[in-house]
Amino acid sequence: MRNPVLPVSDPPLAGENDTSDGKGVDDRLFKGSAMTKRGAYAALSYMACAVMLVLFNKAALSSYHFPCVNVITLFQMVSSTFFLYSLRRKKIISFIAADSFSGSGSTSAFVPLKTLFHTLPLSIAYLMYMLASMASVRGVNVPMYTTLRRTTVAFTMVIEYMLTGQRYTQSIIGSVGVIIFGAFFAGARDLSFDFYGYGVVFLANITTAVYLATIARIGKSSGLNSFGLMWCNGIICGPILMIWTSMSGDLEKTISFPYLFSPGFMAVLLCSCVLAFFLNYSIFLNTTLNSALTQTICGNMKDLFTVGLGWMVFGGLPFDLMNVIGQLLGFLGSGLYAYYKIIGK
Repeated sequence: MRNPVLPVSDPPLAGENDTSDGKGVDDRLFKGSAMTKRGAYAALSYMACAVMLVLFNKAALSSYHFPCVNVITLFQMVSSTFFLYSLRRKKIISFIAADSFSGSGSTSAFVPLKTLFHTLPLSIAYLMYMLASMASVRGVNVPMYTTLRRTTVAFTMVIEYMLTGQRYTQSIIGSVGVIIFGAFFAGARDLSFDFYGYGVVFLANITTAVYLATIARIGKSSGLNSFGLMWCNGIICGPILMIWTSMSGDLEKTISFPYLFSPGFMAVLLCSCVLAFFLNYSIFLNTTLNSALTQTICGNMKDLFTVGLGWMVFGGLPFDLMNVIGQLLGFLGSGLYAYYKIIGK
């Protein structure tokens, strides 16, 4: 009996959803919408995973004072690669679009070597994005982190234009402007300004924009689905990160970490690794089904929940009316973008 295959959604080919009999439009949210149901599900899945992952990473780095950001990234990457290997070995998932699982199923046939090299720029961008994002979580409190990260939309629009020539309507640009204005309005009274911490967050914004734009570009030209892109990232970046953490002494610090075998810390780390797997998959899926900018806006829309949970669990900024208004403006801008995207304007 043939093993069941998980449904892997790949970006449709040009004109696939515009068939003459009208059946292709059934995947749309509604008639005239620019977003498919699969795209909407991918966006919602990303937002749910992202909220929880930020909180678990913050718990490991701040509550338990774990000193090695790179080691958490390494654990997440090794875990994701192991999950993918197991699922592919059992023929539950596929790495290549329209793969029929023909052949012996050996690891050498998972992804062709030529395709692996083709994804090298994506893997480098992914590694920079992960390291910068993990370091940025540690540098500032959760509410201000999400506020500064909201400016990623501007970087994404610039990078997308440079790499793919993507242009957006005035409605989309206006909604992005509202988001950025709200971000600066919210942080206007932040008295805990840290030049290094803010600098790391803006570096994370740049690497995020490059990473998402690269997904949109290579994801459509490599012939790989979302699982295949994740596999290539793990194969290329895993050894590099292992050498990096070994040379920097992070592995020795991890071994001597007093809470390493604490049940609470191990539970936080396990949840972080599992969530990172689903988050990475939803990022690839959302970016390829929708766009790099849509993925960035989804990150902004989930910020309202992250800010609320961050204030309750970890503390941070005291209540400030300007901060609250700025957060609401950012959420309003994200909502406007989602509205214009759905109606196709």
